[in-house]
Amino acid sequence: MIKIALVDDHVVLRKSLAVLINMLQDFKVTIEAGNGEEFIEQLKEKGLPDIALLDITMPVMDGVETARWVKQHHPQVKVVALSMIKNDLVVIRMLKNGARGYILKDCEPEELRDALHQVQEKGYYYNELLTPRMKANDKYISEEGLRSMMNEKELAFLRWTCTDKTYKEIADEMGVSVRTVDGYRDALFQKLNVTTRVGLAIYAIRNGIVVL
Repeated sequence: MIKIALVDDHVVLRKSLAVLINMLQDFKVTIEAGNGEEFIEQLKEKGLPDIALLDITMPVMDGVETARWVKQHHPQVKVVALSMIKNDLVVIRMLKNGARGYILKDCEPEELRDALHQVQEKGYYYNELLTPRMKANDKYISEEGLRSMMNEKELAFLRWTCTDKTYKEIADEMGVSVRTVDGYRDALFQKLNVTTRVGLAIYAIRNGIVVL
């Protein structure tokens, strides 16, 4: 039985989700908490789950802080974000703090089931929200290979995509115009076969351009 922790401050949603997950074959909710601190306290009594489903916006200790804590103290626990937020910077922040997937709360039950199975069995779940057209880039590419695909400016921009900075702020840091940054982005979209900033960030993380 795969043990699941639900960490969400919306009580009705959390309890309804717990009922749904317990109805799925092979899964059992062992921890329910309203924020990260409650989750950490319950670990002492109930033990580690296999997967922790974390909301993002919670009082006291939010999903990003909780994911960071889990990554530092119990990296064997697989974190999956469960949120209504579709902001690229929030998604990247969760991925950088160890999230293995990012699911929207309005997803179909079948997607949730598939996501939990893939995270448990493969280690990650990549849906269209995270990595549209990303499947072609599963293989590791050497630094030499990366440099042959992009110039130094594009490589620098790729690293900046993994930060919390907006494109305007990245342009300021690189000392170029926003239009130039847009050019770097569009060129990398084509070269790396991705269509979102999150896809660029995952590519950088997978290939060691950015070390978590």
